[in-house]
Amino acid sequence: LFRYLHPSTDVPAGDIGVGGREIGYMYGQYKRITAKYGEGVLTGKSMLFGGSEFRPEATGYGLIYITKIAVEKKLGRTLEGVCCAVSGSGNVAQFAAKKLMEFDAKVMTLSDSNGVLVFDDGMTEDDWDTVVEAKNVHRMRLRDIEDKVTGRYIPNESPWTLTDDTTPFHLAFPCATQNEIDGKGAELLLSKGVLGVFEGANLPTTIKGQEVFRSRPDVIYIPGKAANAGGVGVSGLEMAQNAQRLQWEPEEVDDKLQKMMGEIYTQMEAASGEGGTLEEGANRAGFLKVVQAMEELGWLY
Repeated sequence: LFRYLHPSTDVPAGDIGVGGREIGYMYGQYKRITAKYGEGVLTGKSMLFGGSEFRPEATGYGLIYITKIAVEKKLGRTLEGVCCAVSGSGNVAQFAAKKLMEFDAKVMTLSDSNGVLVFDDGMTEDDWDTVVEAKNVHRMRLRDIEDKVTGRYIPNESPWTLTDDTTPFHLAFPCATQNEIDGKGAELLLSKGVLGVFEGANLPTTIKGQEVFRSRPDVIYIPGKAANAGGVGVSGLEMAQNAQRLQWEPEEVDDKLQKMMGEIYTQMEAASGEGGTLEEGANRAGFLKVVQAMEELGWLY
């Protein structure tokens, strides 16, 4: 595929099963084949060869930055003490959990495809370190670290299927995979009194689940096209740094990420209209931007 990769043509990035290690291997092979260096043909690269500060953290951090804005504006409160259900335990879930803890929220769950860890008193920093080492270094399953963390492990469940568990969920962050919250899962969240759903994964809510959330416009629902945009946004910043042959300081990248998520929220809010939801605003803003660009490019008549 190397002949189809170019900063102005196609720039792959990581996703499920493709992290920094795999991006590094692919970029190394691209360099062998092309004898080129410094091109932004892959993002999520190591800092040793053209990566960007905050790229690994960007999707999870951006998710929580936009959540913070929504909670402050819609609910009139901070994230302090809010009980948060997070699914997944990969890159997005890890850094979403970390940023939530930095804002003094309580992370109640993490999961993988075999089961879920439930932290009745909230995840601790030591718990987070243990999960990250297990997943990123040793490639372990969560069931293998139950005795090393404060959480209890429940096999064959996700945060969205814990029907017999009384753990409170105020905010939900599906960060694992596509179609993980179905209609029953959405109804379960509403029964638990969830106040907001913020998608860290791509299309994690089924059509039926979306219909359930739409039936409750008082519940904040920000789809992945807006909520998880921080990852692709910082990929763009990585490409910009590659083009300039520069590496920005972490604070500069983080500042740009926060402003990016703030601008996305402003666009959603403006496009939602009077009485509209943030989901409607996200859909309208995205559609109108594409249509306007197509008109100005002469592609619509």
